[in-house]
Amino acid sequence: MKPDALRELEPDFWRAPSAHNTQPWVLRYREETVEIGWDPARTLPAADPSGRDLRLALGAFVETCLIVCADAGLDVDFRHDPDAAGHRLGHLVAAEGPYTTPFTVQDVRARRSGRAGHEPGRLDDAVAARLEKLAAEEEAGIRRLPCRDLIDLLYDADRHMFATPSIARELREWLRLDPEDPRYHQDGLTDRALDLTPFQARMLGRLLSPRAYPLLRRLGVPGVLAGASEDLLDYDGEVVVLVARPGSTHTEQVDLGRVLMRQWLTLSTLGHTTHPLSQIIDAQRTKQRLARLLDIDDPSRLLNITRVGRPLTPPPLSARLR
Repeated sequence: MKPDALRELEPDFWRAPSAHNTQPWVLRYREETVEIGWDPARTLPAADPSGRDLRLALGAFVETCLIVCADAGLDVDFRHDPDAAGHRLGHLVAAEGPYTTPFTVQDVRARRSGRAGHEPGRLDDAVAARLEKLAAEEEAGIRRLPCRDLIDLLYDADRHMFATPSIARELREWLRLDPEDPRYHQDGLTDRALDLTPFQARMLGRLLSPRAYPLLRRLGVPGVLAGASEDLLDYDGEVVVLVARPGSTHTEQVDLGRVLMRQWLTLSTLGHTTHPLSQIIDAQRTKQRLARLLDIDDPSRLLNITRVGRPLTPPPLSARLR
């Protein structure tokens, strides 16, 4: 493998998903390998203190790199070589043949996440079985819930998010609500990705502004902001939860990030979009309630929760640094 051959593929590598669209991954080109690491400035220590979302995003990035390389005819594999202090995950290395995958670079480019509405209807059982099979490859599983079963949990999770100063500040740093913002086409959560009208975007920016937020927090605005999402799950739709095996390691969580990417690409090729609801398992109280709802003994096994369905309108393509 000639590491430099991968440089021109970076724009497609960067199509991997990440929480708040932070794109935390870093590529370091060595003589014979490409090191995958992460930038601590692009992590979410307040919302994701355990690093769960970071590890899932890095796993999704690995899977994306391998798919793109395979489509380009490059024989590349991934080797775990973690070093937390050095912010290193592992290496892309030469392989004896191309990575085996049913997906193409066009599938990577076509995948969408979005907050817009979905058509009513649950997942077809055959589709759910495909997602379950992918999870089982890493000794994990999925659980399915009607959207309406999670309305109260989402409200409580959003209220916690908006009421916790460190998490609200972190969210504000990654919001891109003004198309004139020079970062609007690079990263973060845009008004379009959040399906906000111009008025809603302006109001959200003002309510979370450093000057207004401390007072508005005391006046109960977090509850008002959380209430804006109450209609999001009030329809006949479905949420899918990725559940790890008991005692899963950090390395296994990275591998489950790869599984999650394969699941989302599977859904995308069938005309579905995804809308992560990570805040439900970021907040300990709602995470524990979700675990009880699913009869899961250890809440730490809950790795990802995503609303899935056919979009009423095509979601926008999210911004990327590359």
